Amino acid sequence: MCSQKNDSQSWTDDLPVCKNTGIGFSINQKYREDGHPQEAHCYEDYTSNYKFENCHWYAVFDGHEGRKAAEYCSQRMLADICFSPWNEKRSDEEIKEFLRQCFVTVEKAYLDTMGEILAEKTDLICDIPEGCTPFEFYRRKPEKLERLKYLNNELECGTTAAVALICNDKLFVANVGNCRVLLFQTDQNNVLKVVQLSVDHDLKNEDELLRLSQIGVNINKLRKGSHLGNQESTRCLGNYSVKLAYTECDELSTATQEPVTSEPDIHGGILLDESCRFLLLMSSGLYKSIEEATRTDQVNKFIAQCVVEQFREQSTLAGVAQAVVDKVVHMHRDWFMSSTANAVYTKREDMTLVLRNFNYPLPNAITSPSKSYNPIVMSNEVYKNTLTANSTITNTTSSSEENLIDDGIGADLKIAPYVDFSEFYNNFKIAKDSGTLPQGIEWE
Repeated sequence: MCSQKNDSQSWTDDLPVCKNTGIGFSINQKYREDGHPQEAHCYEDYTSNYKFENCHWYAVFDGHEGRKAAEYCSQRMLADICFSPWNEKRSDEEIKEFLRQCFVTVEKAYLDTMGEILAEKTDLICDIPEGCTPFEFYRRKPEKLERLKYLNNELECGTTAAVALICNDKLFVANVGNCRVLLFQTDQNNVLKVVQLSVDHDLKNEDELLRLSQIGVNINKLRKGSHLGNQESTRCLGNYSVKLAYTECDELSTATQEPVTSEPDIHGGILLDESCRFLLLMSSGLYKSIEEATRTDQVNKFIAQCVVEQFREQSTLAGVAQAVVDKVVHMHRDWFMSSTANAVYTKREDMTLVLRNFNYPLPNAITSPSKSYNPIVMSNEVYKNTLTANSTITNTTSSSEENLIDDGIGADLKIAPYVDFSEFYNNFKIAKDSGTLPQGIEWE
């Protein structure tokens, strides 16, 4: 069982990271009756926050049944963005079509990797004697049945995704599944408003139910449950079992075409003006934990309040994002521990939050000195004169300015030399005049 967030080396490690971004996360937890939490599975989320020459790219991939699909799709889609020729001549519609193609091509590429797995699964199934029950087969060849379970799990691995692209000072958002993207803006009265730019593709979405009914799926049957096969989402990337093998899924077997699609909902371009304060991308584990713990139907507003609160308290954007996640973690656990209606085992999923700040104030931010660093070389005599001049200024300056001057910064905001090279120059001249200067050293 994994005990930490995935941190393996990747080709993306050297890409330029967006400095106006903070990321918070928490690994999933399964609660026990004795109060001790434990991980149910490895951390399955992946994120991106990169700055390229002409665009910014942010993403959250929320994997299920393993992290293979989330990792593959995250890096493959990032490669499409990284190596795409961006320019200011692209129209909004061209950018939206580009994003749509990113989802379609990464889906096809991932499913193409399933060929060897399907072939091995077919061979194993052919080895099962006719009429043999799974229990009997396990008794005879336990290693083959375990291998078959592993292959089925690989085929069921998939991911939901939400991405944000900033290009030409405009924001474009695309998503499949139930990852969520929120944009926070202020209105003319300076009141902060939250706008959800993503679409929750799940069985609570009436538009999705209508789409499924139009291709022959019995939505009355779907309304009685909360899953399509092994997932909650009606759209995703990967998961062969509900894609090319959907006829084997009881809830989807009557569909006349592939019911769980990789076609994203896309919004944009939204002009990023002064009213746009910050952007959030999150996995479903974050807002679903809030829904469970608070029973609120205003979860986006709740998240907004948490983020604003942490902007006032934290000194970094990473601190803001992580503090919000930590608050939800403790809140969900307290809810579970105080509720007598919970089952012996219940859990929360991985939580991931990507925060992109535009111009929301961070009062306690750790900033570099505002005065520029511009060292110059001056003679000892000039240096002495500078110190003399500064000594007269310090009598009329504040204590902070006095400390600044004591650090060697003069009235012209330039730093005096603090290493005396006169001995080096003297020895150099002596060696040159005497002909003992080592070869290869020249001095103009």
